[in-house]
Amino acid sequence: MNIHEYQGKALLESFGVSISKGIVANTPLQAKEAAIELQKITGTEKFAVKAQIHAGGRGKGGGVKIASDIDQVYAYANQILGMQLITPQTPPEGKKVDQVLIDQNVYYPGESQPQEFYMSVLLNRQTGKNMMVYSTEGGMDIEAVAEKTPELIFKQEVDPVVGFLPFQARKVAFDLGLKGKSFTQMTKFASALYNAFVGVDASLFEINPVFKTSDDKIMAIDCKVTLDNNALFRHKDFYELRDLTEEHPIEVEASQAGLNYVALSGNVGCMVNGAGLAMATMDLIKQSGGDPANFLDVGGTADSARVETGFRLILRDPKVKCILVNIFGGIVRCDKVAKGIVDAYQNLGVVDVPIIVRLQGTNADIAKRIISESKLNVHSAILFQEVADLVHNTIK
Repeated sequence: MNIHEYQGKALLESFGVSISKGIVANTPLQAKEAAIELQKITGTEKFAVKAQIHAGGRGKGGGVKIASDIDQVYAYANQILGMQLITPQTPPEGKKVDQVLIDQNVYYPGESQPQEFYMSVLLNRQTGKNMMVYSTEGGMDIEAVAEKTPELIFKQEVDPVVGFLPFQARKVAFDLGLKGKSFTQMTKFASALYNAFVGVDASLFEINPVFKTSDDKIMAIDCKVTLDNNALFRHKDFYELRDLTEEHPIEVEASQAGLNYVALSGNVGCMVNGAGLAMATMDLIKQSGGDPANFLDVGGTADSARVETGFRLILRDPKVKCILVNIFGGIVRCDKVAKGIVDAYQNLGVVDVPIIVRLQGTNADIAKRIISESKLNVHSAILFQEVADLVHNTIK
């Protein structure tokens, strides 16, 4: 589950991570009032007005502005709120901005030069260990840095049983070229960041930039947090952080129905049971010249109601040219799935797109007979090659 920057920074602060101070606002007037309050708290004269959407690259899309005074905060908030912000990480149509974060200015005069760093914590699935990734090139596209200057990307793996050790925190500060007060501040920052990652059961913490001020303070200026959905039962208060307006509406509806649905950009709808079979099915579609329109795992209880709900979700996508149902009957019986497909087809009324069905496993022969006798626009297949041929012929 993704959360907004201001929510992520609040979580960080609760674990002792130093952050830039900010106040969220929903209207230009609230933004102006937030700037006045922020000025009282921090003494800042300038402000960052930052669009709050679940996507990176907001600055490049015009979603982050530096205001030189309170009146300009109002003007920028008025400009950003309600806009369709398009970034490399949004859909082509962009995302509507409903909130802005008014943040303190961190560039102020001092004895040393301000610096921006990059830092993230995530799970290395190959080693089963957590990993801290950091760089001196903060504020930039980290993928481009890794491609062009990989020597500027540092990594440290952390055994989750042992935890993030003091010598690792010191190495982070050393690799970033810090000394004195900023060195000490960075060791505290890195340790607190790792503790926050573990403490909230996150799958990703990304801070870009981590900022060193001119008086050698270290703080998180931006924050991207992804929480592990599988661990939310341990953090029931995190459910209130979910912003459904930031999620794909079909994905929201699917989650409410207990289905695992991920919207994609292709033309072949997929209904499968089991994530592994779903991935193999999407590969099959690609090899057949098609493009998956979604990932939909109906699970091991693919009864008539779930199948009908799945069809309704897939058919809401206007790009879908055909639907591929690929079910392996292990726990679930194929004849029950076939009956569910026929019932769903009839309940949905007119279905303009052809449906390709491959049912293998328990009672597959009965399932094939049910599909064949239904006389609906449903094509039955047994072998993967048959499925591939049907997909190819349907979408060409």
